[in-house]
Amino acid sequence: MASNDAAPKLYAAQEPIFPKRVSGPFRNLKWAILIVTLGIYYITPWIRWDRGPSLPDQAVLVDLGNRRFFFFWIEIWPHEFYFVAGLLIMAGLGLFLFTSALGRVWCGYTCPQTVWTDLFYTVERWIEGDRNARLRLWKAKWDFHKWRLRVTKWIAWLLIAVATGGAWVFYFADAPTLLRDLLTGQAAFVAYATVGILTATTFLFGGFAREQICIYACPWPRIQAAMMDEHTITVAYRDWRGEPRGKGNKRRAMAEAAIESSRLAGPTIRGTEPGATSAPEVQAPGDCIDCMACVNVCPMGIDIRDGQQMECITCALCIDACDEIMDKVGKPRGLIDYIALTDEANEREGNTKVPVMRHILRPRTMVYTALWSLIGVGLVVALFIRSEIDMTVAQIRNPQFVTLSDGSVRNTYDIRIRNMTAGDAVFRVGLTSDDVLRVDLEGSQDLMVEVPADETLLQRVYVVARPEDAAAARERTDFRFWIEGFGTEERAFQDTTFFGRGPQ
Repeated sequence: MASNDAAPKLYAAQEPIFPKRVSGPFRNLKWAILIVTLGIYYITPWIRWDRGPSLPDQAVLVDLGNRRFFFFWIEIWPHEFYFVAGLLIMAGLGLFLFTSALGRVWCGYTCPQTVWTDLFYTVERWIEGDRNARLRLWKAKWDFHKWRLRVTKWIAWLLIAVATGGAWVFYFADAPTLLRDLLTGQAAFVAYATVGILTATTFLFGGFAREQICIYACPWPRIQAAMMDEHTITVAYRDWRGEPRGKGNKRRAMAEAAIESSRLAGPTIRGTEPGATSAPEVQAPGDCIDCMACVNVCPMGIDIRDGQQMECITCALCIDACDEIMDKVGKPRGLIDYIALTDEANEREGNTKVPVMRHILRPRTMVYTALWSLIGVGLVVALFIRSEIDMTVAQIRNPQFVTLSDGSVRNTYDIRIRNMTAGDAVFRVGLTSDDVLRVDLEGSQDLMVEVPADETLLQRVYVVARPEDAAAARERTDFRFWIEGFGTEERAFQDTTFFGRGPQ
């Protein structure tokens, strides 16, 4: 049987949003974060750091060709990926910590989508005017004036998008050299492709998609509920103070009716006859004058007075707008504020607001903080105690061993020796074992190898057991390879196995 019910829509068509300019402490905080984060992003690849003649002099560089990551004085090699994993875990725990304590502050202040969208809104406001001017332009016909403003805005957006994509590729190659190659057409195709893709996504996401990315593309609004509880501080409307809302003649009429109702009711008299009527109760108007200032400044286009909503990124611009209106009408600030759900029941009963730190310092956030700190301390300790030399051993198992003409048994190994120091180094290769074993180096007579600065050397090594040695007749013998820096105390080792003939 066919149903006449229409299928539910999973996507709502985008409604144009024209946020109004607002000033206040939270807007100033967003300006400061925007300037700092964009400054770090655009400037960092150009910071120079002298590491000597054999290493790049860029302070922050992801060197994919040599599989290394440079961060000022720190150099991370491929086998030290646990540092990157630790940083990613710290980032995740930090996100959980801030969300459980302060809601979606990441989304509202530091998310790249928020930062670049805010920047695009600022450019749009400079060129087309504030909210009312942009509304009129949106409804206007496409004449020369409208085309001129729109094209000017799009060009400004495109320049920002190109700078964004260009800054990203500078993190993966020497910035001055890559810039010259990009401008002269000598850069690799992947560099141009990356710049093009990031330019297009920045232009579309920041200029047109905007809040749609946060609502439909980003998974965080749906995950955040698991990170928040009734003690989480988030942006909310004190409806118990603001309702019923009204403005102008409606507000005056509500106030007069409330006064008249109170006068007619008179004092409460016990024993009122059943069926007796009293003056209708009229509630006095709340502090909200229904000016829509909170809605007009919201970059997500929502009304915070409707309660908690998935779209809200807790940017707190509505707080600044509402506080400004409250100052003008002579009402106390905080009608819209950062509050917790537990504050509602507490304040409805007339109690004072719970201090913010009591909401933040609770077992859940302290556990996140402890885990975050523990991982951070562990990474710092690991960074300072790591050795500047390293080795890995890979046994050649095809064949597992070779019997020489004199009856000796020989195993073959490939040893990778990493010299993570700033100068060339000479290493001595040896082994320790409870049995008699001899080590030989391919191409070396004295068991010494030289490894260039900041390089990895692959060395073929042979381990031999004589026919009369127990290791030759035993199926397997454990031993330890080690390398030692010539003239230094640096030393590294790795355990492995020698395979003999075994029982015959």
